[in-house]
Amino acid sequence: MKGHNYGLLLYVILFVSFGSMAQQTAVLNEGDAKYREDQFYAGVTYNLINSAPEDVKIQGLSGGIQFGFLRDMPINARRNIAVAVGLGVSFDQYGSTLFIGESTEGETVFTSLSNETDVVYDSNRFSTAVIEVPFEFRWRSSTPVDYSFWRVYGGVRVGYAYWYKSTFIQSGNTVNQTDIPEFDQVRLAATLSFGYSKINFYANYTINPFFENATTTNGAKVDFKSLKLGLIFYIL
Repeated sequence: MKGHNYGLLLYVILFVSFGSMAQQTAVLNEGDAKYREDQFYAGVTYNLINSAPEDVKIQGLSGGIQFGFLRDMPINARRNIAVAVGLGVSFDQYGSTLFIGESTEGETVFTSLSNETDVVYDSNRFSTAVIEVPFEFRWRSSTPVDYSFWRVYGGVRVGYAYWYKSTFIQSGNTVNQTDIPEFDQVRLAATLSFGYSKINFYANYTINPFFENATTTNGAKVDFKSLKLGLIFYIL
């Protein structure tokens, strides 16, 4: 009789265990049809200057940080192809030899310091803070239970520079410009990120120039754009 009781108890334990496993499997299967890669992201970049006047060079610290959130929307049954839209912010700094000042008449002055051999200064940079709306087309090798996978995400970012400043510093003199009519506060960029798991390579290329209808004191067009290269981290 005692052995019979032990057998009955074992049967009950196995029944409950299998029932629990079946329930977990059902929950997993239910999640399979709905999984998505909603992600927070954060990144760091080294900022290059592109399409600037020939004598304008990178000088000093040029870099940026970014972070935000993307809403993933799969568009196929396997859910490895998707589109995404989000909201983020980026802070960037461009160190260069392009001085931005103001004349006595209140007009913006653009001068290449590369040609000003008698001008000694400590730093010259242009900084921005941009609210961005990223749009992405996504491919990845993910599955509902695999969180380490290959990915390729391409897209565009539409942003607005809610703050910007040009800063020139030399011994005993600092020039700050926060009102530059030629600066286009609407920022457009093409982006590409690719890699494995959380760490991915990132590229961001400016579509529209930073300044409109701007020329240097030597008559060169200030067609200032940027190429940002770095790493981006996706966190589920």
